[in-house]
Amino acid sequence: MIYPIHKTETASRRDLSWDNPAWAAAKVLEIRHFRPEGSEHRPHTMAKLLYDAHGLHGIFQVHDRYVRCVRTEYHSEVWKDSCVEFFAEPKRDAGYFNFEFNCGGAFLCSHIVDPTRTPNGFAHFTKVPADLGQWIQARSSLPRVVDPEITGPVVWTLQFHIPFKLFEMYVGPLGDVAGQTWRGNFYKCADDGSHPHWGSWSPVDEFNFHLPRCFGTLRFES
Repeated sequence: MIYPIHKTETASRRDLSWDNPAWAAAKVLEIRHFRPEGSEHRPHTMAKLLYDAHGLHGIFQVHDRYVRCVRTEYHSEVWKDSCVEFFAEPKRDAGYFNFEFNCGGAFLCSHIVDPTRTPNGFAHFTKVPADLGQWIQARSSLPRVVDPEITGPVVWTLQFHIPFKLFEMYVGPLGDVAGQTWRGNFYKCADDGSHPHWGSWSPVDEFNFHLPRCFGTLRFES
């Protein structure tokens, strides 16, 4: 799986719709690989990425049902709500980052070096603290809280921006990313929904999203 990230000069605003011309240069990817452990609900989920000199711009569009979110705090258990996720590994052997956003715009982020599961999360990881987490910007088309669950069809979008300086706090200087190749994956899940599901862009060979060996390639176009 290879996703080309094109450069932009026009995607700096955080209120862009899926069809905004600012995204014209972005290639659309689809989350098509759903784990058999989930329900029959497999929402059509797409994403786009662009980059500029300062960071990554991303947007998800989800054609969904059974949508619910009640977590509103940074580092709350957003993956249990209707959720989309972006994982990125800027450098080999330097760990990866998990950016997880529920449909209300709440999110979490950690830097994970060893994803072996433990009672406390992972064998070697650091939760990105709030003073750095505020550098991440997220905006959803849905309200902050969606409760009760929306059972009928609904289309929602989640847009985010992640500055390169956040990655550099953990993996060191990145330099000019044009021409670089990172690794990563995109996910859709809803662990606590009435119709739980777990889907990915690059397929995972176990019921676990934290598998760097299954990441696809993210290629920054010059």
